[in-house]
Amino acid sequence: MTIELRHLRAFLAIAEEGNVTRAAARLHLSQPALSRTLRQLEDHLGARLVDRSTHHLELTVQGRTFRDKAAAALAAVETALDPRGLRRWPLRLGHTWAALGDHTVPLLRRWDETHPGTPLELFRIDDRTAGLTQGRVDVALLRGPVAAAGLCTELLLSEERVVVMPADSPLASLPRVTLADLAAHPIALNTVSGTTTMDLWPTAARPVATIEVTNTDEWLIAIAAGRAVGVSTTATPSQHTHPSLVFRPLPDAPPVPVTLAWRAGLGHPAIPDLVALAHQVIAATAR
Repeated sequence: MTIELRHLRAFLAIAEEGNVTRAAARLHLSQPALSRTLRQLEDHLGARLVDRSTHHLELTVQGRTFRDKAAAALAAVETALDPRGLRRWPLRLGHTWAALGDHTVPLLRRWDETHPGTPLELFRIDDRTAGLTQGRVDVALLRGPVAAAGLCTELLLSEERVVVMPADSPLASLPRVTLADLAAHPIALNTVSGTTTMDLWPTAARPVATIEVTNTDEWLIAIAAGRAVGVSTTATPSQHTHPSLVFRPLPDAPPVPVTLAWRAGLGHPAIPDLVALAHQVIAATAR
């Protein structure tokens, strides 16, 4: 049978809701009709996408892989059919936090000057690839290793790490901080889009406790409230200032690569222009 957009929408609704009944209500379908649509998609792919053998619906390994592909395909169709795209085709740039740091505003200004017919839209998306693998953006600024398959990448620069702490922390009196200094303090970890894990420390000298959060705002609040300290990069102080926070260099931690990434294959025709301009802006600042 022919697979249609409704099959993708049905699967994505089930994946997002984690429940066939709620997904059916969201799509204004009966539960049996939605289940049939899912089976048709699974039959076409020759793979089970959803595990319905437990009390809680879960995606299979194949389902998790297909989720990003389905989201990207649906987003691409919706973008192509958007009537506004006949007049202008914006280039959507995603980031998880801090964008390009101090280079962000110069990049946006230079783009507006040199590409007035192609709006550059900046989106902060709390996701490991800033929405890139789901098709929500055309290109993304990512920090740390890029592990997602099917992406092209371009290294732009590396950022030194800094410690982020409440202003009344005893560490604030130090001109610089070491990984060993942090071992006695709880560490705030952004498990969705952060660049810090416990692997930053030697196994025998890791911090005593961690606080896990899922986005940058929660991370900043946990630190400002004195519940933990955090490790970030030099992009954070200029993009996320707060009167209750101070920043100190962390010289014995490795720097963090900052990469532009985009999906392999056909994409927005202005991506090469953005890559070139990002290099130009960074080089101009370095002079």
